[in-house]
Amino acid sequence: MRTKAIFDISDPLLFKQQLLSWASSCEEVVWLDSNAYPDTYRQYDAVLAIEAFTAIKTDTQDAFEKLKEYQQTTADWIFGYLSYDLKNDTEYLKSQNSDGLHFPELYFFQPQKLFLLKGNQLEVQYLRMVDDEIELDFTEINEIVIAEKITENQQKSINIQSRLSREAYLEKVGEMLKHIHRGDIYEANFCQEFYVEDIDLNPIQVFDQLNEISNPPFASFLKLEDYYAMCASPERYLQKKGNHVISQPIKGTAARDSDPKIDAEKAQKLSEDNKERSENIMIADLVRNDLSKTASKGSVKVEELCKVYSFKQVHQLVSTISAEISEGIPAVEVLKTTFPMGSMTGAPKISAMKIIEELEETKRGLYSGAIGYFTPESDFDFNVVIRSILYNAELKYASFSVGGAITAQSIPEKEYDECMVKAKAMRQVLEQYRT
Repeated sequence: MRTKAIFDISDPLLFKQQLLSWASSCEEVVWLDSNAYPDTYRQYDAVLAIEAFTAIKTDTQDAFEKLKEYQQTTADWIFGYLSYDLKNDTEYLKSQNSDGLHFPELYFFQPQKLFLLKGNQLEVQYLRMVDDEIELDFTEINEIVIAEKITENQQKSINIQSRLSREAYLEKVGEMLKHIHRGDIYEANFCQEFYVEDIDLNPIQVFDQLNEISNPPFASFLKLEDYYAMCASPERYLQKKGNHVISQPIKGTAARDSDPKIDAEKAQKLSEDNKERSENIMIADLVRNDLSKTASKGSVKVEELCKVYSFKQVHQLVSTISAEISEGIPAVEVLKTTFPMGSMTGAPKISAMKIIEELEETKRGLYSGAIGYFTPESDFDFNVVIRSILYNAELKYASFSVGGAITAQSIPEKEYDECMVKAKAMRQVLEQYRT
């Protein structure tokens, strides 16, 4: 049973900085931040979970069954991630590509301390509370002084390497197009990795910089042992509230412009682009099919199709698909039957994942997986891990990957340019990282 307390927060923006700074020394941390982005479905503005009371960490073997048992047994809040390679648990697939990060495939924990911020109100929930621990911690958080950003530290030259040269990328997209023209697939998300070796990062500093550049609605900072994710995701994978679920796949990208008139024209052009719309519509249809596996008959609906959402760096086409879950379906089953998300795979899904594995150079791991949480009522909310820097502190290895949907209308050179637009924030953070 959790002990709860409610506090009024006079300056939520400052308090969020203090809260994450206070939590950064903990062994287990999941921080989720909406950055005040207007989201009809959002439950909280920010959430912090720290200090594992119990945890589950596993490879792909029976991973979803183990997660289901853990989630139902704890019947409490649990936070963590699903890696892309859990595809091998749900289908007869494999992952044999290079892996510099070595993250576990699935990792969740039951936090001893939980903070839920909405507007100016903070709800705090503790397990195994000692005396006035909540009040003492709240006072300590409020006393943290947030230092001004340092701009004069020595900058160390960082060598960001790519698994694929531009020429190799274009060649592989050409191979993907051959599969499409043969009718093996209609669409596939093809990704490439950029990485840095032998680097000592301050993960909180990296996350702060990445979040400031991007300001996305599904930002997350994750620290589990030596595994870190600094995530500036604009995309929701799946949310469950009661029996109602929504998925919001993104497909279709245009860079923002500082000139408001040109920026508006770019957004309008994106909304009318047949190639970008066809990418989105194919994935929306795939998501409809995935949700129908656990939905009540006739309940799957497309709430929005190819709507332009504008983020700090890019415009994106987003579709929203909803469904009502059939009675008696466990929460984890809804994730299992829709994972990995359609926006990061392709159509048909299994064929696309096989071809992705054949052509990509890197095991995706947490990239294009999901970070999020379950509530005691078996509700959940998960993002898509994109626009993210992943870091293994023990191995001193940092990585970010970017990708895009390849369809029959794709021009390889333009796909490469779109990848570079998506990589811009992560590259900027690492290139300007100061020690």
